[in-house]
Amino acid sequence: MQRLTVAAGLALGLATAAPALALPSAEAPVVTPHRITVGGKPLAYTAEVGRIAIRDAETGEPRGWMGYVAYRVASPGKPRPIAFVWNGGPGANSATLHFEVAGPKRGEAAGLVDNQETWLTDADLVFVDPIGTGFSRPAKAEDADAFYGTLGDVASVTEFVRSWRLLHGTQANPLYLIGESWGAGRAANVGYALLKRGVPVSGLGLISGGSGLSRLGDDGPVAPLKIVGFTATAFHLGKLAPDVGATSEAVEAATANWVRDTYAPALARRDQLTAEERDRIAASLARFTGVPADKIDHKSLTITPRQFRTQLIPGKTLNTFDMRLSDEPRESSRTAILAYLRGDLGYRTDLPYVGLESQDDGFLPDGKPVEPVGARWDYATAKVTPEQRQAAYAEAVRTGAGPPSLGPPLPGTAEAVALNPKLKVLVASGLYDSLANCAGAAETGRTLPAPLGAAMSFRCYPGGHMMYRDTPTRLQFSRDIRALVSSSLP
Repeated sequence: MQRLTVAAGLALGLATAAPALALPSAEAPVVTPHRITVGGKPLAYTAEVGRIAIRDAETGEPRGWMGYVAYRVASPGKPRPIAFVWNGGPGANSATLHFEVAGPKRGEAAGLVDNQETWLTDADLVFVDPIGTGFSRPAKAEDADAFYGTLGDVASVTEFVRSWRLLHGTQANPLYLIGESWGAGRAANVGYALLKRGVPVSGLGLISGGSGLSRLGDDGPVAPLKIVGFTATAFHLGKLAPDVGATSEAVEAATANWVRDTYAPALARRDQLTAEERDRIAASLARFTGVPADKIDHKSLTITPRQFRTQLIPGKTLNTFDMRLSDEPRESSRTAILAYLRGDLGYRTDLPYVGLESQDDGFLPDGKPVEPVGARWDYATAKVTPEQRQAAYAEAVRTGAGPPSLGPPLPGTAEAVALNPKLKVLVASGLYDSLANCAGAAETGRTLPAPLGAAMSFRCYPGGHMMYRDTPTRLQFSRDIRALVSSSLP
Protein backbone atom coordinates (compact mmCIF):
# COMPACT_ATOMS: atom_id res chain seq x y z
CA MET A 1 0.00 0.00 0.00
CA GLN A 2 1.31 3.45 -0.87
CA ARG A 3 2.09 5.54 2.22
CA LEU A 4 1.65 9.30 2.38
CA THR A 5 2.74 11.86 4.99
CA VAL A 6 1.26 15.24 5.79
CA ALA A 7 3.39 18.18 6.98
CA ALA A 8 1.99 19.51 10.26
CA GLY A 9 -0.29 22.44 9.58
CA LEU A 10 -1.02 21.58 5.92
CA ALA A 11 -4.28 19.81 5.29
CA LEU A 12 -3.71 18.99 1.63
CA GLY A 13 0.06 19.05 1.03
CA LEU A 14 0.83 15.36 0.63
CA ALA A 15 4.30 13.97 -0.10
CA THR A 16 5.72 10.48 -0.05
CA ALA A 17 8.10 9.55 2.77
CA ALA A 18 9.25 6.50 4.68
CA PRO A 19 8.13 6.36 8.32
CA ALA A 20 10.71 6.66 11.07
CA LEU A 21 10.84 3.97 13.70
CA ALA A 22 10.57 6.62 16.42
CA LEU A 23 8.72 9.76 15.40
CA PRO A 24 10.61 13.02 16.09
CA SER A 25 9.26 15.89 18.14
CA ALA A 26 8.26 17.82 15.00
CA GLU A 27 5.97 15.04 13.86
CA ALA A 28 4.45 14.48 10.45
CA PRO A 29 1.19 12.51 10.55
CA VAL A 30 0.97 9.42 8.35
CA VAL A 31 -1.86 9.26 5.81
CA THR A 32 -2.94 6.15 3.91
CA PRO A 33 -5.79 5.55 1.41
CA HIS A 34 -8.39 2.86 2.13
CA ARG A 35 -11.63 1.45 0.79
CA ILE A 36 -14.31 -0.74 2.35
CA THR A 37 -17.78 -1.85 1.28
CA VAL A 38 -20.70 -0.73 3.42
CA GLY A 39 -24.22 -1.81 2.58
CA GLY A 40 -23.03 -3.04 -0.79
CA LYS A 41 -21.51 0.32 -1.71
CA PRO A 42 -17.79 1.22 -1.79
CA LEU A 43 -16.59 3.79 0.73
CA ALA A 44 -13.21 5.36 -0.06
CA TYR A 45 -11.46 7.29 2.69
CA THR A 46 -8.09 8.31 4.06
CA ALA A 47 -6.78 7.38 7.49
CA GLU A 48 -4.43 9.78 9.26
CA VAL A 49 -2.47 8.90 12.41
CA GLY A 50 -0.45 11.48 14.27
CA ARG A 51 0.08 13.58 17.37
CA ILE A 52 -0.56 17.30 17.84
CA ALA A 53 1.41 19.46 20.25
CA ILE A 54 -0.54 20.91 23.16
CA ARG A 55 1.38 24.15 23.52
CA ASP A 56 1.82 26.48 26.46
CA ALA A 57 -0.25 29.58 25.67
CA GLU A 58 2.51 31.95 26.77
CA THR A 59 5.66 30.32 25.40
CA GLY A 60 4.31 28.19 22.55
CA GLU A 61 6.41 25.29 23.83
CA PRO A 62 4.80 21.83 23.73
CA ARG A 63 3.58 20.64 27.13
CA GLY A 64 2.30 17.39 25.67
CA TRP A 65 1.58 15.46 22.47
CA MET A 66 -2.00 14.28 21.91
CA GLY A 67 -2.47 11.39 19.50
CA TYR A 68 -5.35 10.70 17.16
CA VAL A 69 -6.59 8.56 14.29
CA ALA A 70 -8.68 10.51 11.77
CA TYR A 71 -10.79 9.12 8.95
CA ARG A 72 -11.96 11.44 6.18
CA VAL A 73 -14.06 11.01 3.06
CA ALA A 74 -13.54 13.34 0.11
CA SER A 75 -16.42 15.84 -0.19
CA PRO A 76 -15.97 18.28 -3.08
CA GLY A 77 -19.18 20.14 -2.30
CA LYS A 78 -20.73 20.83 1.09
CA PRO A 79 -18.29 20.32 4.03
CA ARG A 80 -18.91 17.04 5.82
CA PRO A 81 -19.70 16.97 9.52
CA ILE A 82 -16.66 16.09 11.61
CA ALA A 83 -16.95 14.26 14.93
CA PHE A 84 -14.24 14.15 17.58
CA VAL A 85 -14.67 10.90 19.50
CA TRP A 86 -13.12 9.72 22.77
CA ASN A 87 -13.60 7.33 25.65
CA GLY A 88 -13.21 8.21 29.31
CA GLY A 89 -11.63 6.51 32.29
CA PRO A 90 -10.22 8.93 33.16
CA GLY A 91 -7.09 7.45 31.64
CA ALA A 92 -8.72 5.46 28.81
CA ASN A 93 -7.73 5.55 25.15
CA SER A 94 -10.32 5.74 22.35
CA ALA A 95 -9.99 2.13 21.18
CA THR A 96 -13.33 0.94 22.59
CA LEU A 97 -15.52 3.30 20.56
CA HIS A 98 -13.07 3.19 17.66
CA PHE A 99 -12.98 -0.58 17.22
CA GLU A 100 -16.28 -1.73 18.71
CA VAL A 101 -18.82 0.55 17.07
CA ALA A 102 -17.73 3.73 15.25
CA GLY A 103 -14.66 3.23 13.07
CA PRO A 104 -14.41 1.65 9.62
CA LYS A 105 -12.91 -1.49 11.18
CA ARG A 106 -14.62 -3.38 13.99
CA GLY A 107 -13.20 -6.01 16.28
CA GLU A 108 -14.75 -9.43 15.81
CA ALA A 109 -13.32 -12.40 17.70
CA ALA A 110 -9.55 -11.83 17.60
CA GLY A 111 -9.52 -9.94 14.29
CA LEU A 112 -10.88 -6.84 12.54
CA VAL A 113 -13.65 -6.76 9.94
CA ASP A 114 -15.20 -4.03 7.79
CA ASN A 115 -17.71 -2.26 10.02
CA GLN A 116 -21.10 -2.17 8.33
CA GLU A 117 -22.41 0.36 10.87
CA THR A 118 -19.45 2.76 10.78
CA TRP A 119 -20.32 6.38 11.48
CA LEU A 120 -17.90 7.35 8.70
CA THR A 121 -20.76 7.08 6.20
CA ASP A 122 -22.20 10.28 7.66
CA ALA A 123 -19.28 12.17 9.22
CA ASP A 124 -15.51 12.38 9.23
CA LEU A 125 -14.15 10.91 12.47
CA VAL A 126 -11.25 11.92 14.71
CA PHE A 127 -10.55 9.43 17.51
CA VAL A 128 -8.71 11.25 20.30
CA ASP A 129 -6.40 9.76 22.92
CA PRO A 130 -5.96 12.20 25.83
CA ILE A 131 -2.49 12.66 27.30
CA GLY A 132 -1.25 9.52 29.06
CA THR A 133 -3.29 7.16 26.86
CA GLY A 134 -2.60 5.55 23.51
CA PHE A 135 0.46 7.18 21.94
CA SER A 136 -0.18 10.49 23.75
CA ARG A 137 2.40 11.70 26.26
CA PRO A 138 3.34 14.73 28.34
CA ALA A 139 6.40 16.49 26.87
CA LYS A 140 8.26 16.12 30.17
CA ALA A 141 7.59 14.15 33.33
CA GLU A 142 6.94 17.37 35.23
CA ASP A 143 4.18 18.28 32.73
CA ALA A 144 2.07 15.21 33.53
CA ASP A 145 0.13 16.69 36.44
CA ALA A 146 -1.05 19.54 34.19
CA PHE A 147 -3.04 16.97 32.19
CA TYR A 148 -3.97 14.35 34.82
CA GLY A 149 -6.91 16.16 36.37
CA THR A 150 -10.40 17.33 35.41
CA LEU A 151 -9.46 20.95 34.76
CA GLY A 152 -6.33 20.18 32.74
CA ASP A 153 -8.09 17.42 30.84
CA VAL A 154 -10.89 19.68 29.63
CA ALA A 155 -8.43 22.45 28.78
CA SER A 156 -6.11 20.14 26.82
CA VAL A 157 -8.84 18.39 24.83
CA THR A 158 -10.41 21.77 24.04
CA GLU A 159 -7.02 22.93 22.76
CA PHE A 160 -6.62 19.73 20.73
CA VAL A 161 -9.93 20.29 18.91
CA ARG A 162 -9.07 23.94 18.25
CA SER A 163 -5.61 23.07 16.93
CA TRP A 164 -6.69 20.08 14.82
CA ARG A 165 -9.37 22.11 13.06
CA LEU A 166 -6.95 24.93 12.29
CA LEU A 167 -4.19 22.61 11.07
CA HIS A 168 -6.59 20.72 8.82
CA GLY A 169 -8.63 23.68 7.58
CA THR A 170 -11.97 22.28 8.76
CA GLN A 171 -13.38 25.41 10.40
CA ALA A 172 -16.37 25.31 8.03
CA ASN A 173 -17.24 21.69 8.85
CA PRO A 174 -20.14 21.14 11.29
CA LEU A 175 -18.52 20.10 14.58
CA TYR A 176 -19.68 17.28 16.86
CA LEU A 177 -18.16 16.00 20.10
CA ILE A 178 -18.90 12.42 21.18
CA GLY A 179 -17.65 10.89 24.42
CA GLU A 180 -18.29 7.78 26.46
CA SER A 181 -18.37 7.35 30.25
CA TRP A 182 -16.05 9.94 31.82
CA GLY A 183 -15.64 11.20 28.27
CA ALA A 184 -19.34 12.14 28.09
CA GLY A 185 -18.87 14.81 30.74
CA ARG A 186 -15.68 15.84 28.95
CA ALA A 187 -17.67 16.30 25.71
CA ALA A 188 -20.19 18.57 27.45
CA ASN A 189 -17.44 20.60 29.15
CA VAL A 190 -15.34 20.90 25.98
CA GLY A 191 -18.43 21.83 23.98
CA TYR A 192 -19.12 24.73 26.30
CA ALA A 193 -15.45 25.79 26.33
CA LEU A 194 -15.33 25.87 22.52
CA LEU A 195 -18.60 27.78 22.23
CA LYS A 196 -17.33 30.27 24.79
CA ARG A 197 -14.35 30.87 22.48
CA GLY A 198 -16.66 31.45 19.54
CA VAL A 199 -16.12 28.02 17.94
CA PRO A 200 -19.48 26.76 16.61
CA VAL A 201 -20.48 23.33 17.94
CA SER A 202 -23.42 21.57 16.28
CA GLY A 203 -23.98 18.62 18.58
CA LEU A 204 -22.93 16.47 21.52
CA GLY A 205 -23.12 12.69 21.88
CA LEU A 206 -23.03 11.78 25.58
CA ILE A 207 -22.70 8.01 25.97
CA SER A 208 -23.00 6.17 29.30
CA GLY A 209 -21.82 9.18 31.27
CA GLY A 210 -24.88 11.21 32.16
CA SER A 211 -26.42 14.27 30.62
CA GLY A 212 -23.74 16.87 31.23
CA LEU A 213 -26.26 18.81 33.31
CA SER A 214 -25.14 20.21 36.64
CA ARG A 215 -28.20 18.72 38.31
CA LEU A 216 -29.98 15.54 37.33
CA GLY A 217 -32.78 15.80 39.85
CA ASP A 218 -31.33 15.87 43.33
CA ASP A 219 -34.89 15.85 44.60
CA GLY A 220 -38.11 14.35 43.28
CA PRO A 221 -38.21 10.92 41.60
CA VAL A 222 -35.18 11.25 39.27
CA ALA A 223 -32.45 9.85 41.55
CA PRO A 224 -34.66 7.11 43.12
CA LEU A 225 -35.67 5.94 39.63
CA LYS A 226 -32.18 4.44 39.39
CA ILE A 227 -33.58 1.27 40.95
CA VAL A 228 -35.53 0.59 37.75
CA GLY A 229 -32.23 -0.63 36.27
CA PHE A 230 -31.82 -2.92 39.28
CA THR A 231 -35.34 -4.24 38.68
CA ALA A 232 -34.62 -4.95 35.02
CA THR A 233 -31.41 -6.77 35.96
CA ALA A 234 -33.10 -8.84 38.67
CA PHE A 235 -35.84 -9.81 36.23
CA HIS A 236 -33.27 -10.79 33.60
CA LEU A 237 -31.49 -13.00 36.15
CA GLY A 238 -34.72 -14.57 37.42
CA LYS A 239 -34.54 -12.97 40.87
CA LEU A 240 -37.98 -11.31 41.02
CA ALA A 241 -41.23 -12.81 42.25
CA PRO A 242 -43.54 -13.71 39.33
CA ASP A 243 -46.26 -11.33 40.52
CA VAL A 244 -44.03 -8.27 39.91
CA GLY A 245 -44.54 -8.70 36.17
CA ALA A 246 -44.24 -11.11 33.28
CA THR A 247 -41.99 -9.00 31.02
CA SER A 248 -39.09 -6.64 31.54
CA GLU A 249 -41.22 -3.75 30.30
CA ALA A 250 -43.95 -4.61 32.82
CA VAL A 251 -41.62 -4.82 35.84
CA GLU A 252 -39.86 -1.61 34.82
CA ALA A 253 -43.19 0.23 34.54
CA ALA A 254 -44.43 -1.15 37.87
CA THR A 255 -41.21 -0.11 39.60
CA ALA A 256 -41.26 3.38 38.07
CA ASN A 257 -44.86 3.89 39.20
CA TRP A 258 -44.02 2.77 42.73
CA VAL A 259 -41.02 5.12 42.84
CA ARG A 260 -43.09 8.12 41.74
CA ASP A 261 -46.14 7.37 43.89
CA THR A 262 -44.60 5.92 47.06
CA TYR A 263 -40.81 5.66 47.23
CA ALA A 264 -39.72 9.19 46.26
CA PRO A 265 -42.33 10.84 48.53
CA ALA A 266 -41.22 8.58 51.41
CA LEU A 267 -37.56 9.52 50.90
CA ALA A 268 -38.54 13.19 50.91
CA ARG A 269 -39.87 12.75 54.47
CA ARG A 270 -37.47 10.00 55.50
CA ASP A 271 -36.74 11.49 58.93
CA GLN A 272 -40.44 11.52 59.81
CA LEU A 273 -41.22 7.92 58.82
CA THR A 274 -42.46 5.53 61.49
CA ALA A 275 -40.84 2.15 62.03
CA GLU A 276 -43.85 0.49 60.39
CA GLU A 277 -43.55 2.74 57.33
CA ARG A 278 -39.85 1.98 57.06
CA ASP A 279 -40.57 -1.74 57.16
CA ARG A 280 -43.13 -1.39 54.35
CA ILE A 281 -40.75 0.63 52.16
CA ALA A 282 -37.90 -1.83 52.75
CA ALA A 283 -40.18 -4.76 51.90
CA SER A 284 -41.30 -3.11 48.68
CA LEU A 285 -37.72 -2.18 47.81
CA ALA A 286 -36.75 -5.81 48.26
CA ARG A 287 -39.69 -6.92 46.12
CA PHE A 288 -38.75 -4.62 43.23
CA THR A 289 -34.98 -5.23 43.31
CA GLY A 290 -34.53 -8.80 44.51
CA VAL A 291 -32.21 -7.70 47.33
CA PRO A 292 -33.33 -9.36 50.62
CA ALA A 293 -35.18 -6.99 52.96
CA ASP A 294 -32.82 -7.81 55.83
CA LYS A 295 -29.92 -6.50 53.73
CA ILE A 296 -31.55 -3.10 53.25
CA ASP A 297 -30.59 -0.29 55.60
CA HIS A 298 -33.87 0.81 57.20
CA LYS A 299 -32.37 4.19 58.07
CA SER A 300 -31.33 5.29 54.56
CA LEU A 301 -33.86 3.07 52.70
CA THR A 302 -31.53 3.05 49.71
CA ILE A 303 -29.54 0.46 47.79
CA THR A 304 -26.19 1.51 46.35
CA PRO A 305 -24.97 0.06 43.04
CA ARG A 306 -22.20 -1.77 44.89
CA GLN A 307 -24.70 -3.25 47.34
CA PHE A 308 -26.98 -4.44 44.55
CA ARG A 309 -24.12 -6.00 42.59
CA THR A 310 -22.80 -7.91 45.62
CA GLN A 311 -26.06 -8.93 47.31
CA LEU A 312 -28.46 -9.91 44.56
CA ILE A 313 -26.85 -13.32 44.05
CA PRO A 314 -25.04 -14.70 47.13
CA GLY A 315 -21.42 -15.49 46.41
CA LYS A 316 -21.34 -13.55 43.14
CA THR A 317 -20.51 -9.98 42.23
CA LEU A 318 -22.27 -8.60 39.18
CA ASN A 319 -20.25 -6.72 36.58
CA THR A 320 -20.08 -2.95 37.09
CA PHE A 321 -20.64 -2.20 33.42
CA ASP A 322 -23.19 -4.90 32.62
CA MET A 323 -25.08 -6.25 35.61
CA ARG A 324 -26.37 -9.20 33.61
CA LEU A 325 -22.86 -10.65 33.90
CA SER A 326 -20.93 -11.90 36.91
CA ASP A 327 -17.78 -11.80 34.81
CA GLU A 328 -17.03 -10.60 31.32
CA PRO A 329 -14.91 -13.03 29.32
CA ARG A 330 -14.30 -11.45 25.93
CA GLU A 331 -12.00 -12.48 23.13
CA SER A 332 -9.74 -9.50 22.59
CA SER A 333 -8.83 -7.89 19.25
CA ARG A 334 -5.81 -6.27 20.92
CA THR A 335 -3.16 -7.89 18.73
CA ALA A 336 -5.08 -7.12 15.55
CA ILE A 337 -5.62 -3.49 16.58
CA LEU A 338 -1.93 -2.94 17.27
CA ALA A 339 -0.97 -4.54 13.94
CA TYR A 340 -3.55 -2.33 12.21
CA LEU A 341 -2.21 0.90 13.76
CA ARG A 342 1.45 0.17 13.06
CA GLY A 343 0.96 -1.85 9.87
CA ASP A 344 -2.16 -0.98 7.86
CA LEU A 345 -2.11 2.66 8.99
CA GLY A 346 1.69 2.84 8.90
CA TYR A 347 2.33 4.57 12.22
CA ARG A 348 5.57 2.79 12.99
CA THR A 349 6.37 4.19 16.40
CA ASP A 350 8.15 2.36 19.21
CA LEU A 351 5.91 4.08 21.78
CA PRO A 352 3.64 1.61 23.59
CA TYR A 353 -0.05 2.22 22.92
CA VAL A 354 -1.09 2.73 26.54
CA GLY A 355 -4.24 0.81 27.36
CA LEU A 356 -3.46 -2.00 24.92
CA GLU A 357 0.25 -2.19 25.72
CA SER A 358 2.07 -1.61 28.98
CA GLN A 359 3.81 1.72 29.36
CA ASP A 360 6.36 -0.18 31.44
CA ASP A 361 7.67 -1.63 28.17
CA GLY A 362 9.51 1.68 27.79
CA PHE A 363 12.57 3.04 29.58
CA LEU A 364 12.35 2.79 33.39
CA PRO A 365 15.64 4.17 34.71
CA ASP A 366 14.81 3.37 38.35
CA GLY A 367 12.95 0.16 37.59
CA LYS A 368 9.72 1.51 39.06
CA PRO A 369 6.57 1.08 36.97
CA VAL A 370 4.73 4.14 35.67
CA GLU A 371 1.74 4.98 37.86
CA PRO A 372 -1.49 4.74 35.81
CA VAL A 373 -3.20 7.99 34.84
CA GLY A 374 -6.39 7.06 36.68
CA ALA A 375 -4.50 6.54 39.93
CA ARG A 376 -2.94 10.00 39.61
CA TRP A 377 -6.13 11.83 38.62
CA ASP A 378 -7.19 15.01 40.41
CA TYR A 379 -10.99 15.15 40.28
CA ALA A 380 -11.20 18.53 42.02
CA THR A 381 -12.58 21.48 40.06
CA ALA A 382 -11.61 23.93 42.82
CA LYS A 383 -9.41 23.96 45.89
CA VAL A 384 -10.50 21.34 48.41
CA THR A 385 -9.15 20.29 51.78
CA PRO A 386 -7.47 16.93 52.30
CA GLU A 387 -10.43 15.95 54.47
CA GLN A 388 -12.91 16.78 51.69
CA ARG A 389 -10.84 14.81 49.19
CA GLN A 390 -10.64 11.78 51.47
CA ALA A 391 -14.37 11.87 52.22
CA ALA A 392 -15.29 12.11 48.53
CA TYR A 393 -13.08 9.17 47.59
CA ALA A 394 -14.44 7.08 50.48
CA GLU A 395 -18.03 7.77 49.42
CA ALA A 396 -17.27 6.85 45.81
CA VAL A 397 -15.79 3.54 46.95
CA ARG A 398 -18.72 2.86 49.31
CA THR A 399 -21.46 3.40 46.74
CA GLY A 400 -19.74 2.20 43.59
CA ALA A 401 -21.77 4.84 41.77
CA GLY A 402 -18.92 6.43 39.83
CA PRO A 403 -16.06 8.91 40.28
CA PRO A 404 -15.89 11.22 43.30
CA SER A 405 -17.43 14.68 43.14
CA LEU A 406 -15.00 17.38 44.27
CA GLY A 407 -15.78 21.03 43.78
CA PRO A 408 -18.50 22.69 41.70
CA PRO A 409 -19.45 21.13 38.36
CA LEU A 410 -17.85 22.67 35.29
CA PRO A 411 -20.12 24.37 32.73
CA GLY A 412 -21.63 21.69 30.54
CA THR A 413 -24.74 20.94 28.51
CA ALA A 414 -27.10 23.59 29.85
CA GLU A 415 -24.47 26.30 29.52
CA ALA A 416 -23.59 25.12 26.01
CA VAL A 417 -27.23 25.22 24.93
CA ALA A 418 -27.51 28.72 26.36
CA LEU A 419 -24.70 29.75 23.98
CA ASN A 420 -26.15 27.80 21.04
CA PRO A 421 -29.90 27.10 21.37
CA LYS A 422 -29.73 25.07 18.12
CA LEU A 423 -27.28 22.58 19.68
CA LYS A 424 -28.44 18.95 19.46
CA VAL A 425 -27.58 16.60 22.32
CA LEU A 426 -28.03 12.83 22.35
CA VAL A 427 -27.85 11.24 25.83
CA ALA A 428 -27.38 7.47 25.52
CA SER A 429 -27.57 5.02 28.44
CA GLY A 430 -27.62 1.25 28.90
CA LEU A 431 -30.40 -0.30 30.96
CA TYR A 432 -28.08 -2.80 32.69
CA ASP A 433 -25.24 -0.37 33.43
CA SER A 434 -24.83 -0.01 37.21
CA LEU A 435 -23.49 3.52 36.66
CA ALA A 436 -26.51 4.64 34.62
CA ASN A 437 -30.03 5.80 35.44
CA CYS A 438 -32.11 5.23 32.33
CA ALA A 439 -35.46 5.90 33.95
CA GLY A 440 -34.15 8.98 35.74
CA ALA A 441 -32.74 10.36 32.50
CA ALA A 442 -36.09 9.87 30.78
CA GLU A 443 -37.83 11.64 33.67
CA THR A 444 -35.40 14.54 33.30
CA GLY A 445 -36.13 14.70 29.59
CA ARG A 446 -39.85 15.03 30.27
CA THR A 447 -39.40 17.96 32.62
CA LEU A 448 -36.65 20.03 30.99
CA PRO A 449 -37.42 23.69 30.37
CA ALA A 450 -37.03 25.26 26.93
CA PRO A 451 -34.68 25.42 25.10
CA LEU A 452 -33.05 22.42 26.83
CA GLY A 453 -36.08 20.28 26.14
CA ALA A 454 -35.81 20.98 22.41
CA ALA A 455 -32.04 20.41 22.36
CA MET A 456 -31.79 17.12 24.27
CA SER A 457 -32.86 13.61 23.28
CA PHE A 458 -32.60 10.72 25.77
CA ARG A 459 -32.22 7.10 24.71
CA CYS A 460 -32.16 3.98 26.88
CA TYR A 461 -30.82 0.88 25.16
CA PRO A 462 -31.05 -2.79 26.23
CA GLY A 463 -27.37 -3.22 27.07
CA GLY A 464 -24.65 -2.27 29.49
CA HIS A 465 -22.18 0.59 29.72
CA MET A 466 -20.90 -0.43 26.28
CA MET A 467 -24.45 -1.02 25.08
CA TYR A 468 -23.26 -1.63 21.51
CA ARG A 469 -21.88 -5.02 22.54
CA ASP A 470 -25.43 -6.29 22.00
CA THR A 471 -25.73 -6.52 18.20
CA PRO A 472 -29.35 -5.26 17.83
CA THR A 473 -28.52 -2.38 20.15
CA ARG A 474 -25.40 -1.54 18.16
CA LEU A 475 -27.50 -1.20 15.02
CA GLN A 476 -30.02 1.14 16.65
CA PHE A 477 -27.40 3.12 18.55
CA SER A 478 -25.40 3.71 15.37
CA ARG A 479 -28.56 4.84 13.56
CA ASP A 480 -29.14 7.38 16.33
CA ILE A 481 -25.57 8.69 16.16
CA ARG A 482 -25.80 9.01 12.39
CA ALA A 483 -29.05 10.93 12.87
CA LEU A 484 -27.27 13.24 15.31
CA VAL A 485 -24.38 14.09 12.98
CA SER A 486 -26.69 14.47 9.96
CA SER A 487 -28.90 16.92 11.90
CA SER A 488 -31.92 14.61 11.62
CA LEU A 489 -32.13 13.56 15.28
CA PRO A 490 -35.75 14.10 16.36
